[in-house]
Amino acid sequence: MAERKPLKPNKDGVVLLSGDNPQIAKGFGDEPVSAYLAAVPGWKQGICREVDALVVKTVPGIKKAVKWNTPLYGLDGETWI
Repeated sequence: MAERKPLKPNKDGVVLLSGDNPQIAKGFGDEPVSAYLAAVPGWKQGICREVDALVVKTVPGIKKAVKWNTPLYGLDGETWI
């Protein structure tokens, strides 16, 4: 089995995974999602911020979380998209 190389943080101190997805600690609420959005590099950040704003505007009472290094949204705190 091949040995894995340790992931190194970029100049902003963020570890980027495959596809340049930032490695953000699991968490619930606005704070971890905001941290994820701030860490997304390049042109993807603007798109991610637009999607986040559209979800918040369209779905009143939406809950946010970061799980599996991905921002997720849901209504009941158990079912996520």
